[in-house]
Amino acid sequence: MSDKRRGRLIVFEGVEGAGKSTQLERLDGHLARAGVPHRAFREPGGTVLGDSIRALLLDPLSTISARAEALLFMASRAELVSRELRPALEAGTIVFLDRFFLSTYAYQIAGRDLAESDVRSANTMATHGLVPDVTLLLTLSADVGLRRAERRSTTDRIERSGREFHTRVELAFREFTTREWQAAHEECGPIVALDASGDADAVEALVFDAVTSRFPELRTAFGAAA
Repeated sequence: MSDKRRGRLIVFEGVEGAGKSTQLERLDGHLARAGVPHRAFREPGGTVLGDSIRALLLDPLSTISARAEALLFMASRAELVSRELRPALEAGTIVFLDRFFLSTYAYQIAGRDLAESDVRSANTMATHGLVPDVTLLLTLSADVGLRRAERRSTTDRIERSGREFHTRVELAFREFTTREWQAAHEECGPIVALDASGDADAVEALVFDAVTSRFPELRTAFGAAA
């Protein structure tokens, strides 16, 4: 995709319970009130195929091998990128995405112990070179995040993967914030780590600063929505 496109891809990432969906919804609400064209998606999902895959992947009764799990995520991603993300970005639309391939690197490479080279190759095919303009990585300990997630009515198959699994995921996300890791993974684009241990309002302020410092044109939109 040409760098001349006007759309922006803003990704939210983090461990279970980090507050990604809450912060995305708040940002979405600000731009909606300001009349700024934008769209929001989540992974897996966002298409007819993706939503079916999401139901299968998250069903607590599903039994799925690690490799099959990774490939199902990739299939959902490939469909979302082709049918929704690229057209929206090419039309100049701001796109918010709840999880993208940092989650795959954390959950399938670190969590499921799959080979990084295999996962990165599959991801290259799924994304066809699409790079986020920024990823907001909400940092939180796995234990705190899981306690938050458990307060919801139900937990899904991924959330039930066990503490050791989620600790590996947390450590992977922590590694992703380092310059060394980012330099070796240019396909991930810029990553901004934000402390998600505070309440939703405190985290929202951090998100606001991160987004408007990178995209100053949105500061007016936020002001109009206030």
